[in-house]
Order: sequence, then C-alpha cells, then structure tokens
Amino acid sequence: MAGVSSCMKYSMFVFNFLFWVCGCIILGVSIWIRVSKDAQEDLNIDNSLFAGVDLLIAVGSIIMVLGFLGCCGAVKESQCMLLLFFIGLLLILILQITAGILGAVYRSKIDVVVNQTLLETAKQLQSTEQQYQTFQMNFQKFEQENLCCGLMSGQQDWGTNFNTQALKACECSQSYEKTDFCVSFGRKYIYKKTCGTVIINYLKDHMIILMGIAFGLAVIEIVGLGLSMSLYCQISRK
Repeated sequence: MAGVSSCMKYSMFVFNFLFWVCGCIILGVSIWIRVSKDAQEDLNIDNSLFAGVDLLIAVGSIIMVLGFLGCCGAVKESQCMLLLFFIGLLLILILQITAGILGAVYRSKIDVVVNQTLLETAKQLQSTEQQYQTFQMNFQKFEQENLCCGLMSGQQDWGTNFNTQALKACECSQSYEKTDFCVSFGRKYIYKKTCGTVIINYLKDHMIILMGIAFGLAVIEIVGLGLSMSLYCQISRK
C-alpha cells in the first residue's frame, strides 16, 4: 500500500498555517476596530460602517476555523478534518466566484442605481433644515477635494443654497480658471465636473479591483482544494 507523501503533507500544513495566520490577523484587527474608540476615531469609522467590520470578524473566524482543520487534518492525517476543510473551502469558492460574476454582470448597471440614489441625495443639498447642515458642509469639502460641483446637475443641485453656501466650494482656483475643468458662471468660474461622475467612476474602478482580488484568491483556494483532496486520497490508499 502506498504511504502518505511527506512533501504533500507538510505543504498542506504550511498552506493552512498561513491561511490560519491570515484569519487571526483579520479577526484581531477587526475586533480591535470594533471595540476601540481611538481606532474608530483615527480611521473615521462611524456606526454606519460597523456592519462591514462585523462581516470582517465573521470572515476572519471562518478562515481561522478552516486553517485549523487543514493543519490538524494534515498533521494527524485525519480524513474527517480534511473533508470538512475541503467542503468549507469549496463553499467559499463557489460563493466567491458567484459574487465575482454578479459584480461583472451588474457593473454596467452601477450608473442607473447610483443615479437614483444621488437624485434623492441632491434634495438634501437644497434643504434649509438644520439636520442637513452637517451633510452639506461635508459635501462642500468633497467638492473642493475632487474639483467637482453638485451631484447630478452641477450648481443647480444646491438650489437657493448655492449663492449662500456652496459657491466658494464650487469656485475654481486661479490655476484652473479658463481651462476645461471650469465653466463661466456669472463673474465666477465653477467646476464643470459633477461629483456624481466622481462617485460613479470611483465605484467602477474599485469594483474591478475587488473582482481581481476575488478571482486571485480563487486561484489560491483551488490550490488548497487540490492539496487537501490529494492528501485525502493518499490517506485512503494507505
């Protein structure tokens, strides 16, 4: 009867040890962000982002469990642990590939979805209610940083608030005046590009990055699946 390959066995162990370490790092950092007030302030994380942090905690926990199963399964030559590792990693791989495909399919629909959201958000720029003052101030900073004005229709999105609040944020700096970045508005030059365009382009660019990461991880996971199944079959033949 053929024995278990030591190279295969320890390759599986090293692979899953690194897998487990990554899970520990993700889990540890996520918990630190979740419970540390200083970390939340430094990273500018508010309650609206806690769902993402909680998701990272769940992901880190799952990776740790899978890494533990893979390491112990390799060292103890346990078919049960290796099979659990294989099934868990396969389910993650299927979900990951599905998410990547859906992201690629719906990337072209980002414009429609985001535009609908921005149309509703534009109403907050025109409001004179106190509850929207903080949002309006933060959006003016966004305009200055990204050389844009308004959300969908430029200065018109601000309504009557434009001359009283937003003109300074939308006004072109002297270095950009009389360039393609700006258009004439009265006696001033304001940024021609809308911030909605900036937001949509940002989402599209980062979706490509996320899809690349997802498919890159899929390759690593396939290697893990191959190692675990090969070791499982060698143990069966032992």
